[in-house]
Amino acid sequence: MGARKDILDCLIVGGGPAGLTTGLYLARFKRRFLIVDSGTPRAAWIPTSHNIPMFADGISGPDLLSRARANLEQYGKCIIPGRVTGLHKQPDRFIAMVEYDDGSADQITARRIVLATGAVDVEPDLPNVPHAVQRGLVRYCPICDGYESRDQKIAVIAYGAHGLGEAVFIARTYSRDVTLLTLGQPLELNAEQRGRLDEHGIKMVETPVESLDMENDRIAALHFGGKEHRFDVLYSALGLKYRSDLALSLGADCDSSGSLIVDSHCQTSVKGLYAAGDIVRGLDQIVVGMSHAAHAATHIHNNCELPTEDEPGGA
Repeated sequence: MGARKDILDCLIVGGGPAGLTTGLYLARFKRRFLIVDSGTPRAAWIPTSHNIPMFADGISGPDLLSRARANLEQYGKCIIPGRVTGLHKQPDRFIAMVEYDDGSADQITARRIVLATGAVDVEPDLPNVPHAVQRGLVRYCPICDGYESRDQKIAVIAYGAHGLGEAVFIARTYSRDVTLLTLGQPLELNAEQRGRLDEHGIKMVETPVESLDMENDRIAALHFGGKEHRFDVLYSALGLKYRSDLALSLGADCDSSGSLIVDSHCQTSVKGLYAAGDIVRGLDQIVVGMSHAAHAATHIHNNCELPTEDEPGGA
């Protein structure tokens, strides 16, 4: 496929909730845009989220994505399955290198870019159970569904300060029966941090998982040091890998974890390059990502006339 000769107002990279919401706003602003979607949004892993307004009984990630796509596609076909492999910046535009699912390649030129590429959860190393988070065997968001786990026996798979923080969050909010599992990793905590474990009654198991039992497509029991441990809910708090390589290749500012730093309009330190959703530093929540999308799309619309004051030939 040859390079597109027209210039889009915006190219959106990623078709999760943030990317689709950006598209919805731009469609209603009558902007020319496309979404390139690799088909791997983190939201697709959600069995049920209960903290998205208007869904009193909760909604699954796949259902939410399906509804968002159907809503957007009322305005025309704008979602292309593929992957953006590179970004180049010119004074008045960006050029994106795209590989499509059918094996063809293309270049797309756009005045603005919104990166909604998200993040991927680090999977726990459980015996003979790969991709436990993606399969829904281990949960990853107590903010989304911790209320439904209240007063149950909960295990948090984690190590380091982040894992301690999540275990404390669950213990002080939802359950007094919380165990921190380090999967054999040493948990190097200072006296103050160990005091927080004691304060909230959090138990700790630093022994590797030897085996586990599955019942009805769920993890029913874990075995450590010859002992069986049963939990009602397992959470993983091993952190995220941010899909921020495209932004970093252009020199965008990020924090030590790789998540992007944006301004109040969700624009990165690279002018014209925006970010929305889990890729942005802050709270990883669907409604927050949608808010990013609204801010970014509105700023793009208000500042992306042809030409604009910041582009060659602009007023």
